[in-house]
Order: sequence, then C-alpha cells, then structure tokens
Amino acid sequence: MDLPAKLKALRMHEGLTQGDFCEQLQISLSTYKKQELSLRSDISATVLLKVTNHPRFKKYTLWLMTGDTAPECGQVSPL
Repeated sequence: MDLPAKLKALRMHEGLTQGDFCEQLQISLSTYKKQELSLRSDISATVLLKVTNHPRFKKYTLWLMTGDTAPECGQVSPL
C-alpha cells in the first residue's frame, strides 16, 4: 500500500472528511486532495511530520512508515 492510500485509510478509519483531516493538521486541502488521489506523487516531509506528530495520529506512525505494527507499544494499523 502506498503512502497516499495509507493516509486515506487512516483518515477514513478516524471518521474524518478530507476537510476535517486537513484542518486538524493545518495543511492545504487542495494539496491533500491531490495527494490522496495520487495526482501528486510526492508527499512532503512537512505533511508526513504533521501526521506522525499529531497526538490523534501518532499511534499510526510505525504503520505509515514501514507497514508494521507494534500493539504492545501502542502502534497500530487503521485496517
């Protein structure tokens, strides 16, 4: 699963619209939409850091970066 698909899975699992997700992360909705649809192949380090450092989404960091989980450490997958 590529990073845009992972971000979409995370967002949907959390029950957030694209707008709500972007508002929480303080990122551009139009840029995010293009990334989620794979119209942009790059996802900036800034966006990735905002997701992985956000208190609500930290639990998905390991999965986003590697595809692995470590439930014993609180690192889970939204799938």
